[in-house]
Amino acid sequence: MLVTHIRQRIQENGGWLGFDAFMALALYTPGLGYYARDAVVFGAMPQGLKNSQGERLGAGSDFVTAPELTPLFGQVLARQVAQALQATGTDEIWEFGAGTGALALQLLNALQGLHVPVRRYTIVEVSATLRARQQTALHAHTAKVCWVDALPPMMHGVVVGNEVLDAMPVQLLARVQGVWYERGVAWDSDKAQLVWQDRTTTLRPPCPVSGEHDYLTEIHAQAEAFIRTLADKLHRGAVFLLDYGFPEAEYYHEQRHMGTVMCHRAHKVDSDPLTDVGLKDITAHINFTGIALSAQDAGFSVLGYTNQAHFLLNCGLADAMQNASLAQRVAAQKLILEHEMGEFFKAIGLTKGDPWDAIGFSHGDKTHRL
Repeated sequence: MLVTHIRQRIQENGGWLGFDAFMALALYTPGLGYYARDAVVFGAMPQGLKNSQGERLGAGSDFVTAPELTPLFGQVLARQVAQALQATGTDEIWEFGAGTGALALQLLNALQGLHVPVRRYTIVEVSATLRARQQTALHAHTAKVCWVDALPPMMHGVVVGNEVLDAMPVQLLARVQGVWYERGVAWDSDKAQLVWQDRTTTLRPPCPVSGEHDYLTEIHAQAEAFIRTLADKLHRGAVFLLDYGFPEAEYYHEQRHMGTVMCHRAHKVDSDPLTDVGLKDITAHINFTGIALSAQDAGFSVLGYTNQAHFLLNCGLADAMQNASLAQRVAAQKLILEHEMGEFFKAIGLTKGDPWDAIGFSHGDKTHRL
């Protein structure tokens, strides 16, 4: 049982685990963690619809991602990938967090239609369950697709990641009566349950938080380390990441005092990661300023940063919608409407070497707000 395993780790660590360590165990413990267990956790929508692969959708999933809403997402992202492959002189694609394999299938099909040569499509996947699902979805591209669970010493190509950064463990910082603490997890023997416990810390948010009120937030050491690792491994190529989040000034605004950690289960959201551990997703929003600064410090150039609506429209979503069915047009609107995913999600592009004019950021670039 996962809670028993976490309880043992707490005891081994002196009675306390930082939230980042707890989150990693809850999501990735082999055979027990949310992403490592043998169960369908995402890729389906409520109301009995079908996803982009024609699978029947209904009960059994916790959330839906953009490629599952409509294949138009991958089709227009493919235009940006095609430009990046040409601009960087590469012919490989790397995907992190491939989920059901829907995005990989959409990209490969679209690039084939655009007559863009792709020598290899590598999926970085640590979950055997998800890998099996991806292999089934991508059987038509078996000759090009391969899977790895660790990065090689050197990479070339275009890296894509949709909703990857938000699943990386974060540290929680709590300002209580003017004192900063790191918020972690302990075990309450009397109540036989996981509980919050704070410890004083020298850690601080990357910018001052105004006010004297109690305040909870996150810092993203692992996501920023991931970017630095990519910079070290990727010798030639580009990176495109789409996720929900804010620039630093918005992320650490004094009014955002409850933090951004949230959980997803059965298309419902809650803010208590200490219950139903291993049965629901745990995520946090992204500080895109931290991502951009880590990228620049590690040798990347920032191609652009904008909301998902601008990015997809720049890549041709409006034209693609005109030729799509009514159902696909309705689904695609969720990707770009401000009150849906259009403003909530952001896109950031990175490249090695001199920057070039990426089509996804041709209008509405908000890099100046990072």
